[in-house]
Amino acid sequence: MRQIGWFLVAGSLGFLADTGMLALLLKVTPLSPFSARVFAILFALSVTWAINRSRTFGKSRHGLVTEGARYGGVGLLSALVNYGIYAAILLVVPSVHPVIAVAFASLAAMAFSWAGYSRFVFQK
Repeated sequence: MRQIGWFLVAGSLGFLADTGMLALLLKVTPLSPFSARVFAILFALSVTWAINRSRTFGKSRHGLVTEGARYGGVGLLSALVNYGIYAAILLVVPSVHPVIAVAFASLAAMAFSWAGYSRFVFQK
């Protein structure tokens, strides 16, 4: 139960990092909501790795580089799911605010992330 709690904390902080960076990039750069989201996802991925590594799962049995590569692989696959849903929402409902689309997409990708991180990256 502790792991799920910390996973939700990591996901929530990752969501804030993602949406905060997205909002910042949309405000201060000429990037579109689609291209800005790529940078926001990468930022959020680094935030969640730090939390999941230190609180949710602990260090894996792999070295830091291998763990990072595995985390990045699962994270990027999850990000593709997340981004696909995000883009679909924006294309189907152009009036929706990008942050709302991020929320729905992030919830949908959460189960995939849990399975990948707990079974492939941080398994003991």
